[in-house]
Amino acid sequence: MAQAPAGPPQPPQQPPIWQAAPMPPLPEAPVGPFGAGQIVEKPKSAGSRRGVFIALLAATAIVAGAVGGGIGSWLEGRNTAGSSSTTVTAASNPNGLSRPAGSIAAIAAKALPSVVTIEASGSSESGTGTGFVFDTQGHILTNNHVVAPSIGGGKLTVKFADGSSYNASVVGRAQGYDVAVIKLDSVPKEKLVPLPLGDSDAVQVGDTTIAIGAPFGLSGTVTSGIVSAKNRPVASGDQSTSQTSYMNALQTDASINPGNSGGPLMNASGQVIGIDSAIQSTSSSTSGGQSGSIGLGFAIPINQAKWVAAQLIQTGVPTYPILGVLRDDSYQGDGAKISSTPVQGTPAVTPGGPADQAGLKPGDVITQLDGVLIDSGPTLVSEIWAHHPGDKVAVVYTRNGQSHTTTVTLGKRVGDNQ
Repeated sequence: MAQAPAGPPQPPQQPPIWQAAPMPPLPEAPVGPFGAGQIVEKPKSAGSRRGVFIALLAATAIVAGAVGGGIGSWLEGRNTAGSSSTTVTAASNPNGLSRPAGSIAAIAAKALPSVVTIEASGSSESGTGTGFVFDTQGHILTNNHVVAPSIGGGKLTVKFADGSSYNASVVGRAQGYDVAVIKLDSVPKEKLVPLPLGDSDAVQVGDTTIAIGAPFGLSGTVTSGIVSAKNRPVASGDQSTSQTSYMNALQTDASINPGNSGGPLMNASGQVIGIDSAIQSTSSSTSGGQSGSIGLGFAIPINQAKWVAAQLIQTGVPTYPILGVLRDDSYQGDGAKISSTPVQGTPAVTPGGPADQAGLKPGDVITQLDGVLIDSGPTLVSEIWAHHPGDKVAVVYTRNGQSHTTTVTLGKRVGDNQ
């Protein structure tokens, strides 16, 4: 969402999302995440840019000659009276314009009043993103990177579909999850109609998806597609911040562009199943702008997002599950390797931490977590963060060429480490 008015610098060309590529370690190295792989773009908008679309209608004139004395005179009289049209206009019937329940048009019409456009501005950058009404108390759910420009004295403005605008403030934000909750300072109660939340765990590949947002500032834009994949490990970020977000994403081919960030991804029942958060582009723009949709969009599953949102509303800070190890970003094989040596004086395995208690050692390579194959650092982080602190997960790892299995009770970290 947010960017400098001229457009942010773009990430360098990356390999496909499913291929891991090394990147520098995150600042919060001790908490358990491993190195990031493919970093996809968080779809930010180009400031307050507006697009103008003009349609040109080509008209064809038909000239009727006299076919006979009587017919010619009749046509001439009709033309003189200004009634020369040969088209037939249907009677206006409002009921005929309605759409059946469950259609994309009906779902969009019901959801649009609860989807908002968020304008965030600060001293160095500004931009436009999307959010939606989360509850009747005035909380709006969106992405952290949507509201980030307003942090430190900036301004947040929320605009509804009817054009009414209200100021808002940040309740809490989770940089690692890329989730934020803001609250409207003052708004009529009748506008606070929460969108119904679905069950992202029940989503199947091929299900219909509907995305609503403000791509490139065009508020109220509706696109549709299908769920292209589930549980897609995604590390997303941009060059305006060192913070990387991880998600076990829902992948969709519904068109998602800069400005869609924070908007709802809905199912065929009109329920929110995810928060649109990131896109994969073929290349960076040479003009300083951002590339658009190529049919690879990623959404934070709503089951995870609503859990994070509840924490932010209650305490203002996020909670993360942790493994209690340091990663080895130089490892090129399958799996996620625990560092063999301390990093800047910090032990590779936190003494007394979850991994230590489960018997994991420096140099071990984790290949499965809770039954899911771990092929890279981002996959491990995404899988860990799809759980909650206190969850017990089975971990398969290799040590000296031998495979072992243990059970880890995930620990907890409160807040975002900078």
